[in-house]
Amino acid sequence: MTKTVFRATGKSGPPKHTKEISAGEFIFREDELGTEMYIVHEGQVEILENIGAELKRLAVMEKGDFFGEMSLLDDLPRNASARALTDAKLLRINGSMFVQMLRKEPEIAIRIMRKFSRRLREADRMLKRALGETDSTRIESGSDSQSPADRALGKEYLKDEKSGMCFFLLEADETTVGRKDPVTGIYPGIDLTPVDSQRSTSRRHAKVYRKGDRFYVAEGIGTMNGTFVNANRLETGVPAEVRDGEEVRFGVVSLTFHSS
Repeated sequence: MTKTVFRATGKSGPPKHTKEISAGEFIFREDELGTEMYIVHEGQVEILENIGAELKRLAVMEKGDFFGEMSLLDDLPRNASARALTDAKLLRINGSMFVQMLRKEPEIAIRIMRKFSRRLREADRMLKRALGETDSTRIESGSDSQSPADRALGKEYLKDEKSGMCFFLLEADETTVGRKDPVTGIYPGIDLTPVDSQRSTSRRHAKVYRKGDRFYVAEGIGTMNGTFVNANRLETGVPAEVRDGEEVRFGVVSLTFHSS
């Protein structure tokens, strides 16, 4: 795995602070007190919430995803349950380790902020809807809040020459490139998960901008493994023009840009 993930390891030997758990076993339950968060090292974990008499699945966490951070931040009981969907190995993060993790892994801090920002926006929309301000519920074309199936696609695309897979840009002025994020519930316009077996791309790795008949690539804040246009690494936030037939690399994923 190319993407850096905080592992709380020593200089040698297996990771410390690990927790192995069997499929179907609960890591924690809703309303329990919590002083730790977790990072999935192996396997899958489902996040569940009690709705009526049933447990509803909210998300599935995979390798590199984290959960349980809210109780660590606000010292309040868990607002959801976590259960191993498969046999899993987790990294346990306590308060002091959490501070170290944020210093070493800025992308995790950014993902936490995006998660809270998303929740605040949803709460704001619900409040405005209750007050009759229905315009606030409008979702713009190309929004990362939309299901990928609901987005209008353009004719331009990025092609993985090895597999032959084509990833079409959105009709919107910008398209986010990365991997779907169960932590924040955000889906990028282009999800590179099928061609990124090493998970080298960040969740919101970069954006492709459309300006008239020109296209530009800009790396996102907190991206770990670099973004390249024709082997030239981009500086975060500084766009570079990309032309038809040129190579764009996100982490270790090399694609060819096609605009016609």
